[in-house]
Amino acid sequence: MSYEIKQDGKFKYLEEGQGEPLMLLHGLFGALSNFMPLIEFFKKTHRVIVPMLPLLELDLLHTSVGGLQKFVQKFIEHRNYTQIHLLGNSLGGHVALIHILKQPERIKTLILTGSSGLFENGMGDTYPKRGDKEYIRTKTALTFYDPAMATDELVNEVFEITNNRLKVIKIIALAKSAIRNNLGEELNEIKQPTCLIWGNNDTITPPFVGEEFNRLIPNSELHFIDHCGHAPMMEVPEAFNAVLAAFLAKQQTPVTNVG
Repeated sequence: MSYEIKQDGKFKYLEEGQGEPLMLLHGLFGALSNFMPLIEFFKKTHRVIVPMLPLLELDLLHTSVGGLQKFVQKFIEHRNYTQIHLLGNSLGGHVALIHILKQPERIKTLILTGSSGLFENGMGDTYPKRGDKEYIRTKTALTFYDPAMATDELVNEVFEITNNRLKVIKIIALAKSAIRNNLGEELNEIKQPTCLIWGNNDTITPPFVGEEFNRLIPNSELHFIDHCGHAPMMEVPEAFNAVLAAFLAKQQTPVTNVG
């Protein structure tokens, strides 16, 4: 399954299907592969959009959740998307939250899964010595309920990033920015219908984080999925897609018959 990455000005993105935009924001070590089953399923009913977030390309001053939100805002304005269903996983959820708080006008609904913004267990206070692949394998496996999800391919992707000193500095800057940027006092301002989809076995943003988002975001619903860690759309795609499809179906604008 391969998709065409499009380029429009400085923006690289994937866009598949027709209908209301469903925009996906990936996490810190996220990649297109995280969303493959979701893209395949929803491109039949929505225009699925995945902007390539410049996690490691921004200058150090703007390597923050706020810097990423500004990028997403410019992308949305440049492409002139409206009525967006905005979905974010992990750090991508945090970026989505900042965006909806700052620029709610074009957003129709919000979907968060394993989102930071309130609390998260990061890579830990120390970063591994470069070249410590087994440490990376162990940490990557913690993302999932089933450690077998940490495939060699996935571990190699993360390992390659963490083997570059400048990239490591930027990852730490993003992680620290996420921890500093706690949104607890602002979440009650979100007016859009919000769907929270959480893994019952998430150790990075544990279930109580989903419950707290549900308590703080007024028009929100919370769904837990068993035997699932921090990336439900990747680990249990069928269950995730079923929850999301039911939520999106409720948001359809009813067609009124005239006369």
